Amino acid sequence: MEYDLDAEKVRAYIRMLHEAERSDSTIEKYARELYRFAAWLGGRPVSKAAVIEYKTELVQCHAPASVNCILAALNGFFSYMNWPGLRVKRLRIQRTLYADAGRELSKAEYLRLVAAAKERRDDRLALVLQTLCSLGLRVSELPAITLKAAQQGRAEIRNKGKFRTVFLPRGLCTRLIAYCRGRQIRGGPVFVTRTGRPLDRSNIWTMMKSLCQAAKVAPRKVFPHNLRHLFARYFYRQMKDIEHLASILGHSNINTTRVYTRTTGAEYRRQMERLALLL
Repeated sequence: MEYDLDAEKVRAYIRMLHEAERSDSTIEKYARELYRFAAWLGGRPVSKAAVIEYKTELVQCHAPASVNCILAALNGFFSYMNWPGLRVKRLRIQRTLYADAGRELSKAEYLRLVAAAKERRDDRLALVLQTLCSLGLRVSELPAITLKAAQQGRAEIRNKGKFRTVFLPRGLCTRLIAYCRGRQIRGGPVFVTRTGRPLDRSNIWTMMKSLCQAAKVAPRKVFPHNLRHLFARYFYRQMKDIEHLASILGHSNINTTRVYTRTTGAEYRRQMERLALLL
C-alpha cells in the first residue's frame, strides 16, 4: 500500500499529541522527525519499502538509540493515520552494563564548569548549573523553579502527566532568593531570558557548551541532562536507595533509574580488585 504524506496530516497528528498532553519536548521531536522524513521522500508516496529504505539509511549514520527514537515518531504517526502496514521494527539494543566513561561528567568537572561561569561573571548560568545538578531536574522542569518555590522550599513539578514535589536545600533557596532580589524578579520562573521567557533546553545547552574550553571539560560531556545523571550517581552512592531515587527523579519504571546509577568499566574493575579474592 502507498499513502500520501503532506503537512496537513502531520499538523493533525501534532494537534492530537497536544490533546493527549504529551510533553513539549516529545511533540517537538516527533514533528521534527516527521518533517525530515517528508523532506527525504521528496514528494514520493509513503510505502513500506520506502520506510525500510529510510530505516537502513538511519542505521548507517545514527546511534541505535537515536534510530529507535526516530522510528517511534514514524510508527506513532502511522498508527494515528491507520496505516499499520507501514510500521517497522525498532532495533534491538542489548542493555549496556557500564556507563561510557568518555561521556560521564565527574563532580570535579561540574565544579570547574560552575567556576568558569562565575569567572565570566555569569551568575545566572552558574546558578542554573547548581540548580539542575543539586535537584536532579530535567532541563524542561527548570521553569518550575520559581521565586515562590524558593521562598517555600519546594517546587511542584508536572511532567509527562505526573506531579511530584521537589524539596529545595536551604542553601539553594538562599541563593535563588538573593538572585531574584538582585534581578528584581518579583514572581514566576527564576531563570528567564532578556525578554522574560523561561530559559529552554537550547538556551542552556548553548551556554553550557561555551564553558568547555575555560573549564577544560570535553564538550561531549557537557549537556544539561548530564547534570541529572551526576546527581543520581552521587545520591545513590550515599543512600543506596534506588526506589527513593526513582521517586525524586520522577521515574515510573525503576529500570530507567538503574541506567542513571551505572558505573564505568574502570570503576567496576576497582570494585572487583577491592574484593581481594586472589591469593
